[in-house]
Amino acid sequence: MDALHWWRQGDAVTQGAALVLLAMSVASWVVIVWKLRLMRQASADVARCTAAFWQAPSMEVAAQRLQSFDRAALVLPLVVAANSIANHSLPDAPASLASAGSLSQRLTRVLRDALHGVLGRLQFGQVLLATVGSTAPFVGLLGTVWGIYHALTAMAGAGQITIDRVSGPVGEALVMTAAGLAVAIPAVLAYNVFGRLIGRIEADLEGFARDLRELVIDTVAPADSRP
Repeated sequence: MDALHWWRQGDAVTQGAALVLLAMSVASWVVIVWKLRLMRQASADVARCTAAFWQAPSMEVAAQRLQSFDRAALVLPLVVAANSIANHSLPDAPASLASAGSLSQRLTRVLRDALHGVLGRLQFGQVLLATVGSTAPFVGLLGTVWGIYHALTAMAGAGQITIDRVSGPVGEALVMTAAGLAVAIPAVLAYNVFGRLIGRIEADLEGFARDLRELVIDTVAPADSRP
Protein backbone atom coordinates (compact mmCIF):
# COMPACT_ATOMS: atom_id res chain seq x y z
CA MET A 1 0.00 0.00 0.00
CA ASP A 2 2.82 2.45 0.87
CA ALA A 3 4.66 1.63 -2.33
CA LEU A 4 1.54 2.22 -4.42
CA HIS A 5 0.91 5.50 -2.61
CA TRP A 6 4.47 6.64 -3.33
CA TRP A 7 4.13 5.62 -6.97
CA ARG A 8 0.86 7.50 -7.44
CA GLN A 9 2.22 10.55 -5.66
CA GLY A 10 5.24 10.86 -7.95
CA ASP A 11 5.10 12.50 -11.36
CA ALA A 12 6.46 11.26 -14.69
CA VAL A 13 10.08 12.18 -13.90
CA THR A 14 10.09 10.38 -10.54
CA GLN A 15 8.39 7.31 -11.98
CA GLY A 16 10.74 7.30 -14.97
CA ALA A 17 13.80 7.42 -12.70
CA ALA A 18 12.37 4.55 -10.66
CA LEU A 19 11.80 2.48 -13.80
CA VAL A 20 15.35 3.19 -15.01
CA LEU A 21 16.75 2.03 -11.66
CA LEU A 22 14.62 -1.11 -11.82
CA ALA A 23 15.87 -1.88 -15.33
CA MET A 24 19.48 -1.30 -14.22
CA SER A 25 19.04 -3.58 -11.23
CA VAL A 26 17.51 -6.41 -13.27
CA ALA A 27 20.16 -6.15 -16.01
CA SER A 28 23.07 -6.05 -13.56
CA TRP A 29 21.81 -9.03 -11.56
CA VAL A 30 21.28 -11.06 -14.72
CA VAL A 31 24.87 -10.33 -15.73
CA ILE A 32 26.15 -11.06 -12.21
CA VAL A 33 24.46 -14.47 -12.06
CA TRP A 34 25.60 -15.37 -15.58
CA LYS A 35 29.19 -14.28 -14.96
CA LEU A 36 29.33 -16.13 -11.65
CA ARG A 37 28.60 -19.34 -13.54
CA LEU A 38 31.06 -18.44 -16.31
CA MET A 39 33.88 -17.55 -13.90
CA ARG A 40 33.39 -20.75 -11.93
CA GLN A 41 33.56 -22.82 -15.11
CA ALA A 42 36.49 -20.85 -16.53
CA SER A 43 38.61 -21.07 -13.38
CA ALA A 44 38.25 -24.85 -13.28
CA ASP A 45 38.34 -25.54 -17.03
CA VAL A 46 41.46 -23.56 -17.90
CA ALA A 47 43.61 -25.46 -15.42
CA ARG A 48 42.06 -28.80 -16.37
CA CYS A 49 42.32 -28.16 -20.11
CA THR A 50 45.95 -27.07 -20.05
CA ALA A 51 46.86 -30.16 -18.03
CA ALA A 52 44.96 -32.42 -20.45
CA PHE A 53 46.63 -30.74 -23.42
CA TRP A 54 50.18 -31.33 -22.24
CA GLN A 55 49.38 -34.96 -21.41
CA ALA A 56 48.03 -35.65 -24.91
CA PRO A 57 50.30 -37.45 -27.44
CA SER A 58 49.48 -35.00 -30.28
CA MET A 59 47.62 -31.78 -30.94
CA GLU A 60 44.83 -33.63 -32.79
CA VAL A 61 44.21 -35.86 -29.79
CA ALA A 62 44.45 -32.86 -27.46
CA ALA A 63 41.80 -31.00 -29.46
CA GLN A 64 39.46 -34.00 -29.20
CA ARG A 65 39.99 -34.28 -25.45
CA LEU A 66 39.42 -30.59 -24.84
CA GLN A 67 35.95 -30.73 -26.42
CA SER A 68 34.67 -32.53 -23.33
CA PHE A 69 36.68 -30.46 -20.81
CA ASP A 70 36.43 -26.91 -22.16
CA ARG A 71 32.79 -26.05 -21.35
CA ALA A 72 33.33 -22.30 -21.76
CA ALA A 73 35.40 -22.71 -24.97
CA LEU A 74 38.40 -20.79 -23.66
CA VAL A 75 41.36 -23.07 -24.43
CA LEU A 76 40.05 -25.03 -27.41
CA PRO A 77 39.96 -22.03 -29.80
CA LEU A 78 43.68 -21.47 -29.18
CA VAL A 79 44.49 -25.12 -29.91
CA VAL A 80 42.34 -25.16 -33.04
CA ALA A 81 43.99 -21.97 -34.32
CA ALA A 82 47.50 -23.29 -33.71
CA ASN A 83 46.61 -26.67 -35.20
CA SER A 84 45.34 -25.02 -38.37
CA ILE A 85 48.76 -23.43 -38.88
CA ALA A 86 50.62 -26.61 -37.94
CA ASN A 87 48.69 -28.60 -40.58
CA HIS A 88 48.94 -25.85 -43.19
CA SER A 89 50.73 -26.92 -46.35
CA LEU A 90 52.74 -24.02 -47.72
CA PRO A 91 53.29 -25.30 -51.31
CA ASP A 92 49.54 -25.73 -51.88
CA ALA A 93 48.54 -22.56 -50.08
CA PRO A 94 46.74 -19.90 -52.15
CA ALA A 95 48.62 -16.68 -52.68
CA SER A 96 47.28 -14.27 -50.06
CA LEU A 97 48.55 -12.01 -47.33
CA ALA A 98 47.08 -14.40 -44.74
CA SER A 99 49.44 -17.16 -45.89
CA ALA A 100 52.40 -14.83 -46.34
CA GLY A 101 55.08 -14.38 -43.75
CA SER A 102 57.00 -16.77 -41.59
CA LEU A 103 55.52 -19.51 -39.45
CA SER A 104 56.12 -17.40 -36.34
CA GLN A 105 54.22 -14.44 -37.79
CA ARG A 106 51.24 -16.54 -38.87
CA LEU A 107 51.09 -18.26 -35.49
CA THR A 108 51.21 -14.95 -33.67
CA ARG A 109 48.38 -13.60 -35.79
CA VAL A 110 45.97 -16.52 -35.42
CA LEU A 111 46.68 -16.98 -31.72
CA ARG A 112 46.19 -13.27 -31.09
CA ASP A 113 42.84 -13.32 -32.89
CA ALA A 114 41.70 -16.43 -31.02
CA LEU A 115 42.83 -14.97 -27.71
CA HIS A 116 40.96 -11.73 -28.37
CA GLY A 117 37.78 -13.70 -29.06
CA VAL A 118 38.14 -15.67 -25.83
CA LEU A 119 38.86 -12.57 -23.76
CA GLY A 120 35.91 -10.79 -25.34
CA ARG A 121 33.67 -13.54 -24.01
CA LEU A 122 35.18 -13.20 -20.56
CA GLN A 123 34.86 -9.40 -20.59
CA PHE A 124 31.23 -9.46 -21.73
CA GLY A 125 29.01 -7.63 -19.24
CA GLN A 126 31.81 -5.68 -17.56
CA VAL A 127 30.85 -2.46 -19.36
CA LEU A 128 27.27 -2.85 -18.19
CA LEU A 129 28.32 -3.36 -14.57
CA ALA A 130 30.65 -0.35 -14.71
CA THR A 131 27.93 1.81 -16.27
CA VAL A 132 25.32 0.80 -13.71
CA GLY A 133 27.75 1.30 -10.84
CA SER A 134 28.69 4.80 -11.97
CA THR A 135 25.30 6.13 -13.11
CA ALA A 136 22.73 4.54 -10.76
CA PRO A 137 23.52 6.89 -7.82
CA PHE A 138 23.00 9.92 -10.05
CA VAL A 139 19.71 8.56 -11.39
CA GLY A 140 18.57 8.07 -7.79
CA LEU A 141 19.77 11.57 -6.89
CA LEU A 142 17.83 13.01 -9.83
CA GLY A 143 14.69 11.28 -8.60
CA THR A 144 15.29 12.60 -5.09
CA VAL A 145 15.87 16.20 -6.13
CA TRP A 146 12.89 16.21 -8.46
CA GLY A 147 10.69 14.53 -5.86
CA ILE A 148 11.61 17.11 -3.21
CA TYR A 149 11.01 19.96 -5.64
CA HIS A 150 7.68 18.49 -6.68
CA ALA A 151 6.61 17.96 -3.05
CA LEU A 152 7.63 21.47 -1.93
CA THR A 153 5.90 23.05 -4.91
CA ALA A 154 2.68 21.20 -4.14
CA MET A 155 2.81 22.17 -0.45
CA ALA A 156 3.62 25.79 -1.24
CA GLY A 157 0.50 26.00 -3.33
CA ALA A 158 -1.55 24.52 -0.51
CA GLY A 159 -0.69 27.35 1.90
CA GLN A 160 0.93 26.82 5.31
CA ILE A 161 4.04 24.58 5.42
CA THR A 162 4.85 22.64 8.59
CA ILE A 163 7.45 20.08 9.50
CA ASP A 164 4.85 17.33 9.53
CA ARG A 165 3.74 18.12 6.03
CA VAL A 166 7.33 18.38 4.72
CA SER A 167 8.86 15.31 6.37
CA GLY A 168 6.60 12.75 4.67
CA PRO A 169 7.08 13.75 1.01
CA VAL A 170 10.76 14.58 1.48
CA GLY A 171 11.38 11.24 3.21
CA GLU A 172 9.66 9.42 0.35
CA ALA A 173 11.79 11.32 -2.17
CA LEU A 174 14.98 10.34 -0.35
CA VAL A 175 14.07 6.70 -0.98
CA MET A 176 15.26 7.26 -4.55
CA THR A 177 18.79 8.00 -3.32
CA ALA A 178 18.81 4.80 -1.29
CA ALA A 179 17.47 2.90 -4.32
CA GLY A 180 20.26 4.28 -6.50
CA LEU A 181 22.90 3.16 -4.01
CA ALA A 182 21.25 -0.26 -3.66
CA VAL A 183 21.52 -0.72 -7.41
CA ALA A 184 25.06 0.65 -7.74
CA ILE A 185 26.84 -1.11 -4.87
CA PRO A 186 26.33 -4.73 -6.06
CA ALA A 187 27.33 -3.73 -9.60
CA VAL A 188 30.56 -2.08 -8.42
CA LEU A 189 31.48 -5.00 -6.17
CA ALA A 190 30.77 -7.51 -8.93
CA TYR A 191 32.78 -5.48 -11.44
CA ASN A 192 35.83 -5.44 -9.17
CA VAL A 193 35.61 -9.14 -8.26
CA PHE A 194 35.08 -10.25 -11.85
CA GLY A 195 37.87 -7.96 -13.02
CA ARG A 196 40.36 -9.70 -10.75
CA LEU A 197 39.18 -13.15 -11.81
CA ILE A 198 39.32 -12.22 -15.49
CA GLY A 199 42.84 -10.84 -15.07
CA ARG A 200 44.00 -14.10 -13.50
CA ILE A 201 42.42 -16.23 -16.24
CA GLU A 202 43.77 -13.90 -18.92
CA ALA A 203 47.31 -14.33 -17.59
CA ASP A 204 46.93 -18.13 -17.69
CA LEU A 205 45.60 -18.05 -21.25
CA GLU A 206 48.36 -15.73 -22.46
CA GLY A 207 50.98 -18.00 -20.93
CA PHE A 208 49.41 -21.04 -22.56
CA ALA A 209 49.28 -19.23 -25.92
CA ARG A 210 53.01 -18.42 -25.70
CA ASP A 211 53.88 -22.03 -24.82
CA LEU A 212 51.64 -23.29 -27.62
CA ARG A 213 53.31 -20.97 -30.11
CA GLU A 214 56.77 -22.18 -29.15
CA LEU A 215 55.64 -25.80 -29.36
CA VAL A 216 54.30 -25.43 -32.89
CA ILE A 217 57.40 -23.56 -34.05
CA ASP A 218 59.70 -26.22 -32.61
CA THR A 219 57.74 -29.11 -34.12
CA VAL A 220 56.77 -27.68 -37.51
CA ALA A 221 59.81 -25.62 -38.42
CA PRO A 222 62.18 -28.63 -38.63
CA ALA A 223 59.67 -30.41 -40.88
CA ASP A 224 59.40 -27.39 -43.18
CA SER A 225 63.20 -27.18 -43.52
CA ARG A 226 63.51 -30.77 -44.77
CA PRO A 227 63.88 -31.18 -48.58
